[in-house]
Amino acid sequence: MKFKVFIIFLFLLFAVLPAEAQCAMCRAVLESEEGGHAAKGINNGIMYLMIFPYLLIAGVGYAIYRSRKKARSQETE
Repeated sequence: MKFKVFIIFLFLLFAVLPAEAQCAMCRAVLESEEGGHAAKGINNGIMYLMIFPYLLIAGVGYAIYRSRKKARSQETE
């Protein structure tokens, strides 16, 4: 069961669709530029900055999971 969950997690982690993560003002300014190189850079930077809150939430969730698992194993002993 754990292996299936791990495989599903890996699949969802790597099966990401490209996302447009720009505010309306940034988008308007960057669309007026020819080539779109700056727009791609700004978009990649925004996506990069969005990763850290999710990593923090995942770390807290894992810590809670681990502490509950440890407490459960101590109850059964």
